[in-house]
Amino acid sequence: MNLEECTQAIRAKVGTDSGLAATLKFDCGADGTVYIDGRSAPNAVSNSAADADCSVGITLENLTALLSGELEPATGFMVGKLKVTGDMSVAMRLQRVI
Repeated sequence: MNLEECTQAIRAKVGTDSGLAATLKFDCGADGTVYIDGRSAPNAVSNSAADADCSVGITLENLTALLSGELEPATGFMVGKLKVTGDMSVAMRLQRVI
């Protein structure tokens, strides 16, 4: 998947109310970012690079694997395929969505 396809997939999974109640950013480096605003009503997903409560550093390839179910979030974190900075509890809540 490219970044736009990942953004669309996340938008579909998040829906109008993710229960996230925070902001989270998937930072794919040079490939771009996917920003989830779980505070807005309805929730919004964009490619903004704004500051977030929690930021997940991940390659576009690993984000694709995460969205397709090939990579479990906890496993990805444990083996270093994604790096979480900021509020870890936000990342934990995201597991229910992704």
